[in-house]
Amino acid sequence: MPGVSRRAARMTRAEIVRLLDGIANQYPIEMVSGQVSDIPRIAFHINLVLNAVGTGRLGDLAVCDIGGGLSMFSLGCAAAGMGRCVLVDDFNDSFNHQSGNAALSLHRRYKVEIFSRDVIRDRLDGIEGNFDVVTSFDSMEHWHNSPKKLFKEVINKLKPGGSFLLGVPNCVNLRKRITVPLGWGKWTSMQDWYEPEVFRSHIREPDVSDLKYIARDMQLRDVSILGRNLAGHDSRRSWMRAATALCDRPLRLMPTLCSDLYLIGKK
Repeated sequence: MPGVSRRAARMTRAEIVRLLDGIANQYPIEMVSGQVSDIPRIAFHINLVLNAVGTGRLGDLAVCDIGGGLSMFSLGCAAAGMGRCVLVDDFNDSFNHQSGNAALSLHRRYKVEIFSRDVIRDRLDGIEGNFDVVTSFDSMEHWHNSPKKLFKEVINKLKPGGSFLLGVPNCVNLRKRITVPLGWGKWTSMQDWYEPEVFRSHIREPDVSDLKYIARDMQLRDVSILGRNLAGHDSRRSWMRAATALCDRPLRLMPTLCSDLYLIGKK
């Protein structure tokens, strides 16, 4: 049931996975398999939030997710019992037009507050209150314009000691360093870029130094950069999944080589 948990902010990975599995199967039928395959990534993101807030009560927490679209992240936070969960997105990707209303009705059932807007143009204006955690996962690389002003607003919306979590793909991960010299490394096909009126895929992927630049500009403290390889585990290529399983943990010691980067910092 939505929002029934008010336990202390310590959930095991198994508990988070079970929670997300129940949510995934409530999505429109055509979206269920995609949400189920996304459970490991979303579980990791929820665990990042729990680590950021420490041992406080979940029911007292306010979380704002920027660019989360129809993913389970804000749903999972709400279902875990976090007191206020806000989702900000323009909901304008192609799959949003196919199943958006049905999926968002699930978010509303779990009491997720939804703000539909161009977050770069309109930022967080009009969203009341302050937050313990502001997150943005796998969204910044799609933005056509600078997030500098948005991130300044993020700092203003964080409570004292609040955390900002930013997840992005790494433009110079190990796989790209190997495959690009061999002539293989395009993120999207020519048709995906050329045919749509508006291109919605990756515009600019950052690296570790870019994330440190953002942290300095936001004047974050206690900054850390984590590396993970979530994209490799979900690859369509069996050899890539096998290679990721073998190399994932050693690569975490070298975030500059990982496929997924996470900036974590406090106000």
